[in-house]
Amino acid sequence: MKKTIERQERGVCLLSWNIQWGRGADGRVDLERTRDAIRAVGPLDLICLQEVASNFPGLAGGAREDEPAFFADAFPDFEPVFGAGMDVPDGEGGRARFGNLLLSRLPVGQVFRHLLPSPADPAWPAMQRVCVEAVVEAPWGPLRVLSTHLEYYSARQRRAQVEALRALQAEAADLARLPAAGKESNPAFAARPRPAAAVLCGDFNCEPGSAEYLALQRPLPASGLAADVARPHWTDAWPLVHGARAHAPSVGLHGAEWPEHAYCCDFFFVSTDLAPRVRAVEVRADTPASDHQPVVMELA
Repeated sequence: MKKTIERQERGVCLLSWNIQWGRGADGRVDLERTRDAIRAVGPLDLICLQEVASNFPGLAGGAREDEPAFFADAFPDFEPVFGAGMDVPDGEGGRARFGNLLLSRLPVGQVFRHLLPSPADPAWPAMQRVCVEAVVEAPWGPLRVLSTHLEYYSARQRRAQVEALRALQAEAADLARLPAAGKESNPAFAARPRPAAAVLCGDFNCEPGSAEYLALQRPLPASGLAADVARPHWTDAWPLVHGARAHAPSVGLHGAEWPEHAYCCDFFFVSTDLAPRVRAVEVRADTPASDHQPVVMELA
């Protein structure tokens, strides 16, 4: 019997998926197929998609679709937040964009679009990467949700991006504990929730046990602030549910043109203060709608 995540009262269910701009393992771009695979998962509260394109010429099988608009229409009860890592001329007077799309059924507060570092590494191809962050209102209170896609070719850039994600968590933890003073005369300075509790998901282009995977989960250093306390750091959600069981593969299935072997590079990480809420994590291996598989997590 196929394992599925059973929804329970007041849980939050999240899906993360590198959709390869809607291009399936068969090489065809079919956004309706991608949409249907997401719907087949069941009730979701947050949908985090990577490799989402808008008017981007030259993508294999693509026809310059406006994919953020497509998914916003497909999930009308969700608020869309798109972050473009690539924002370039399309050659015809318009703009071509490529990045991550976050869709939230939960109320959305502050939104951040963090461009990740891309230090020079001339031996390898590279593209600008982005992390989309939204503060949403979970049943128990504010929750940060971050969706990203790290560099594939350059280990140097991937390591720098891992350090940037660690720094984002350290900054948010400090600001949550020691918020800035407000200014009543200017609403732009108003205090707004941005908690330490957070989910980080996406395609990290590294395997379990790799240097980058381990570095992301190192405890954060002391901040040097007065009355310093430990900051909640990133931890992989999979072993919180499955213990020592190996990660299910998230690429290399259904005859996609790469990689040479199946492995996992798509993860959910949670801040350590959120770890007790992780109820379930699974890779949905049944769909060939991308070269990656969707990963689903439920929080209690």
